[in-house]
Amino acid sequence: MPAFTIAGSTVSFTETGSGDAAVLLHSSAGTRGQWRSLTELLNGRRRVLAPDLRGYGESGARSGEPNLADEAAIVGALAARAGGRVDLVGHSYGGAVALRFALEQPELIRSLTLIEPVAFHLLQEDWAGRDWLLAEVQAVAAAVVRDRNGGGISRFVDYWNGSGTWASLPEDKRSALVSCAATVAENFVATMAEAIPLETYRRIQAPVLLIRGADSPAPARRIVALLGSTFPNARIRTIAGAGHMLPLTHRDLVNGEILMHIARAAETVELRAA
Repeated sequence: MPAFTIAGSTVSFTETGSGDAAVLLHSSAGTRGQWRSLTELLNGRRRVLAPDLRGYGESGARSGEPNLADEAAIVGALAARAGGRVDLVGHSYGGAVALRFALEQPELIRSLTLIEPVAFHLLQEDWAGRDWLLAEVQAVAAAVVRDRNGGGISRFVDYWNGSGTWASLPEDKRSALVSCAATVAENFVATMAEAIPLETYRRIQAPVLLIRGADSPAPARRIVALLGSTFPNARIRTIAGAGHMLPLTHRDLVNGEILMHIARAAETVELRAA
């Protein structure tokens, strides 16, 4: 399996297909395996690069303070490997990383798909009366940072997947989640530390698809709304009956939306070139 070293960490990734590139970024407590079905659908249409983000799967732990800039550098390395612009897809923490990269290097984005990106810093500047949204997320983050031996990660799992999810998991899955609790805590630190004003994201001119679940936690849905009203070229798709883990629970619908978005972006590029 190919790998590279960046910012003191070894990053493993898979690479399949040929042609224009798509980069897929998974959520916290996940791996590149999250995108197996989407990768299969993109086969023959895109060269797909899917990394394990730092501390997950076969990638090494980060060195230094958690921050999204170092994570975004992973996308930069993959885009350089691909030799041009990419269709960038990110879910949850991967969405926050994708958002940071798109802001840093918008010229390298052909299309951007963000599935409930956890850009929690945007809640800090939301209007009065919505302070509870940020407080809700901060409480979950504090639990994970404070207790990395089970209590915090169980709250994290139930928050994003629904009450009772942790109790329903087999012991081997619980153990696997506890083993990555420290990395999940670092992800929260990185997202909370961002200090980019909402208006700054108007710089991203590429076509953006924002996907959210109708039953997802309110902070995640609100972040999608804020970004949707800011990007110059954005479309929001809300999936009925879905929660935060919709790329897995509603994969056919989500994958279909992503494929359509990527195809539309490619058509736009071709029309401009003509």
